[in-house]
Formats: sequence, structure tokens, C-alpha cells
Amino acid sequence: MSVYQKLKEHNITLAAPAAPVAAYVMYVQTGNLIFLSGHIAKNADGTPNVGQLGKNKSTEEGNQAARTIAIDLVGTLQEACGGDLTRVKRIVKLMSLVNSTPDYTEHHLVTNGASELLGELFGDAGKHARSAFGVAQVPRGACVEIEMIVEVA
Repeated sequence: MSVYQKLKEHNITLAAPAAPVAAYVMYVQTGNLIFLSGHIAKNADGTPNVGQLGKNKSTEEGNQAARTIAIDLVGTLQEACGGDLTRVKRIVKLMSLVNSTPDYTEHHLVTNGASELLGELFGDAGKHARSAFGVAQVPRGACVEIEMIVEVA
């Protein structure tokens, strides 16, 4: 089943990438690697999904936020691939920044929201290396930010 069939099966519609809010670009390709800038968690209306894990956000809420970030990342990836996600050979790595209290320890479970969706969409090519960090704050107060590296054909 193609990534497009899987998106349809999951009722996922990809949006065009958001414009950067600072001095950066949404992605850069060098050779066969595409580096996607960090994407923050957003609500359905596009506003930042703010909060801090371990304070006013649950692990499940963070996991769902990470899943929505993965959808946004795939939308940006589609643009970076010239509109053709079948060019994706492998999701290489995710780096997840979780806005959390000092005693919060479930960053990995939050980040699973993104990792699991990428595995569902890309199969074995969606299995990736990963880092998940707790940080004192994320831009715009968002609860999670994730960046991604992808190998393309």
C-alpha cells in the first residue's frame, strides 16, 4: 500500500507548510537528505498547542500533539519532495523537544505519537533513529517541537 493510500486510510489531509516565523527555512536538501526544521504542536485552528508536560499537559495529550506534528512534517516533506512522497527512501531521524517540568520522565512516550504514525505511513522506511529531550520551553509556548531528517531517491 502506498503512502498516499495509507494517508487516505487514516483520513489524513496534508496541508501546505506553514511560513517560518523567524530567520530560517522550512527545509533544506543536501544530496539525498532533507532536513526539516522544527515544527511545533498546533491546535486545529493553527494556534500553538501550549502547555508543559508534567504540569498542565498529560502524556497522552503530548502524544497526540506529537502525532499532529508528524502530519505537519509529512506535509512539509511532500513539498520538499516536489509533491511526490514516493521519493522517500527512509525517515532517518527525529529529534523531539518536549516542554516539560524538571521531574517529567515520559518524553519518549510523547514522541511515540510521531514515531508510530511515521511507521504506519511509511512502513519499514518509517523506522528511524530518535532523540527525545525535556526542555524548559519551546517557541511560542508549544508543548512539543519535532524536527526530522529524511533520505530521498
